[in-house]
Amino acid sequence: MNPADVRKPVSVAKAKKAISDYKKALGQPEGLAELAVFYCEEAFNLLTWRGVEDESFYDALVRMFEQALKYVLALPQGQQVAFWVRLEQVRHQGQNIGWGVGEDFDQLWADAGLAAGASTPPG
Repeated sequence: MNPADVRKPVSVAKAKKAISDYKKALGQPEGLAELAVFYCEEAFNLLTWRGVEDESFYDALVRMFEQALKYVLALPQGQQVAFWVRLEQVRHQGQNIGWGVGEDFDQLWADAGLAAGASTPPG
């Protein structure tokens, strides 16, 4: 997502295609979870040095956060904990960027059965 040359545009499509290609080639649940969570983390890394005024960027981020939650929930519980910690950090970062991202993240988090501030699913 972060181009080597900062003059080149950010390509959400290329980042999403890489995940899609992985899913078709290997599709291992832990790898999908890693890629989706990493995508979200990198989106926030991008935002620390480059503003993005494109609603589609934020919509794609919310959709990837939702996918990340689904991929992590599909993992055995012992493999989930590290991902929940990372996703909680992403969710927290989303509270400060506007575009409704924080609210969407909170709703998706709750829909996944996670309590606010919790980094493990219930029961």
